[in-house]
Amino acid sequence: MISIAYAAGEAAPAAQSVLAQFVPIILIFAVFYFLLIRPQQKKAKEQQAFLDGLKKGDIVISRGGLQGTVRGLTDSMVTLEIADNVRVKVARSYVQGPMPSMNPVPGKEECKTGK
Repeated sequence: MISIAYAAGEAAPAAQSVLAQFVPIILIFAVFYFLLIRPQQKKAKEQQAFLDGLKKGDIVISRGGLQGTVRGLTDSMVTLEIADNVRVKVARSYVQGPMPSMNPVPGKEECKTGK
């Protein structure tokens, strides 16, 4: 008969070091940091700098889509003039950014569909 000791085979290889086991986790964290966390922090800093630099007369757009000119500022509120003699107050944090220019890009022609 074959003994059970022969069926067990050779001894298991030595266990990997603890550091070698954590290398993949560390690499995944590094990738997440440089691809997700760091760009988000940079964008948040830019947004805060924009909000701190707001002044009367700036043309801005809110997160809800209101486009208007800044007519008044407080620490937490912005008064936007969205039409002649129509003013609304929005929270300062809801101002998304400056109004994008509606002017066409120089040197770029629009599609012409005439005959």
